[in-house]
Amino acid sequence: MQLRVLVVDDSTLMRRLIRDILSADPAIEVQAEAPDGPTAIRLIHELHPDVVTLDVEMPGMSGLDVLGYVMSEVPTPVIVLTGRQDADLAMRALALGAVDFMRKPSGTISVDLYKVRDELVEKVKLAPLANLRQAHLLEGLAAPVQQPKQLNAESGDAPSWAVVIGASTGGPPALTRLLSAIPAGLPAGLLVVQHMPAGFTRSLAQRLNDQSALHVTEAEDGTPFRPGWAYIAPGGHHLVVQAAGAEGATVRLDDSPPLGTLRPAVDVTMKAAAALFGRHTLGVLLTGMGQDGTSGFRTIREAGGRTIAQDRQTSLIYGMPRAAADQGLVDQVLPLDAIPPAIARVVTEEN
Repeated sequence: MQLRVLVVDDSTLMRRLIRDILSADPAIEVQAEAPDGPTAIRLIHELHPDVVTLDVEMPGMSGLDVLGYVMSEVPTPVIVLTGRQDADLAMRALALGAVDFMRKPSGTISVDLYKVRDELVEKVKLAPLANLRQAHLLEGLAAPVQQPKQLNAESGDAPSWAVVIGASTGGPPALTRLLSAIPAGLPAGLLVVQHMPAGFTRSLAQRLNDQSALHVTEAEDGTPFRPGWAYIAPGGHHLVVQAAGAEGATVRLDDSPPLGTLRPAVDVTMKAAAALFGRHTLGVLLTGMGQDGTSGFRTIREAGGRTIAQDRQTSLIYGMPRAAADQGLVDQVLPLDAIPPAIARVVTEEN
């Protein structure tokens, strides 16, 4: 049975390009097109599409307004398309419940949309797997709330543990919930790999920093790896940690080739952390498509470290956690809200 898709974009040209790309796949039927928000909402009610592709820059009712209405009234998997290099807009769309987002390659009107053809088709095909109930539960995290930083997060001591957190689809709101519940006094440094394009991870780090007692920053090459800090892998770079003599450890950016199609890749970061911290490495896999992190979990387990995966019920996409669990590589499968205290227990009780 074909996936039924509603294409929403105020540009006639862009609607045609999106329709042509999707219709070329025999598994997809473009059910209808909408040039504006009110028409999109009416068609969603009438046609009940399986997936909506949604432009965010539309006159009158914006794409974010449409998204907020859809997720509250007629929850439907939505892939947000944007021509702007606006990371905050993407974060707001994800927080409102979008399954995923992607950039048009050349701005609002992208005649070269074919460059992202495979990515668009893949996202549309996988969107119906999303747990929309979970997306709705995370909507309240759209607005950052400043969290005070605790003094002990400034410790210059080397962390005794490395915690590596990997996420993909649905990751930004899940990371917000997780990091906001982790105490700053943790004797661990955190390495966070969220599959996201270059140019978007700095805004993600800023939003996470606003909602966490940890110091959250986009990783920069050569900075010290410190307890109470979370380092976000920049889009387009692998993130690793290396020994730095008497200084402890250093965060490094690695420009080696993508792992499959991924850079940053969770596996790369987990393997580097396990090589340096051994049994004091904790791997955490959150919501996301694919299998990234499974190989990293295996390396962490072989080094004597620990692993935690988010459960199906609280994952937007139960892909990455499931892949590792199916291989028998997960010590604990937990709901999202149970993961922060589990992290604290592991790195304090086994310090």
